[in-house]
Amino acid sequence: MTETRYTKDHEYARVEGDVAVVGISDHAQQQLGDVVFVELPAVGVKLAKGDGAAVVESVKAASDVFAPVSGEVIEVNGAVDAQPGLINEDAMGRGWLLKIKLADAGELASLMSEADYAAFLKTLA
Repeated sequence: MTETRYTKDHEYARVEGDVAVVGISDHAQQQLGDVVFVELPAVGVKLAKGDGAAVVESVKAASDVFAPVSGEVIEVNGAVDAQPGLINEDAMGRGWLLKIKLADAGELASLMSEADYAAFLKTLA
């Protein structure tokens, strides 16, 4: 069973076993507009929760993507590197950015559930 958790900075961590698939939420890609460039970390980099993990640039702005959990980057999405627009097309699916092997699964408890995130988004309107 996969579970998706969210940060207040609009990153998501989709948990698949001991790996978190990380990207930006659909809300975040809508706010950014057309994504034109992505800077991904190197495989093997160790990230602490809250570290800058990637950069997403759109026609409007550049935005840092922070690691929602601590761990080692085990894969990056080469398709997004080649086609940044995938983030706009499918932020929560094919537009994922990186995969992190979880260092501490307990950190997931500090992230918002899908229902909590939906409620959080309503406070931003």
